[in-house]
Amino acid sequence: MQEYRIHARRIDEHGSLAVAKEAEVALDTDLSGRRDAMNPVELLLSALAACMLKGIERVTPMLDFRIDGAEIQLEATRQDAPPKLTHIRYEIVVDSAETDQRLNLLHRNILKYGTISNTLSGAVDLSGSLRRRN
Repeated sequence: MQEYRIHARRIDEHGSLAVAKEAEVALDTDLSGRRDAMNPVELLLSALAACMLKGIERVTPMLDFRIDGAEIQLEATRQDAPPKLTHIRYEIVVDSAETDQRLNLLHRNILKYGTISNTLSGAVDLSGSLRRRN
């Protein structure tokens, strides 16, 4: 089993800092919000995007899949009481000349082997698509 660790600390009433390995991420923990840092939901969505992009990097060599680029758009719906996310929608857009069948295979593999996508899909409605850039 793999284990992961981060350390987070409050800087002041406007923000906090998370550290993992040699990387630092400013956290928006200000009750009024900050434009220069991600809030907890944005960080969660970023983790999902990173998981999907890493999945692309993992499976493309195994599938001998040709890809020139990828982008992911994510949106989440939050309810107030109790506060939780109820739905996450994503769109993966790839630059690739692969067939539609191969794109579907890539999409299935991204979801099947993603630690964050598997974790979140067990807790919240996760839906989306993968398409070729026009």
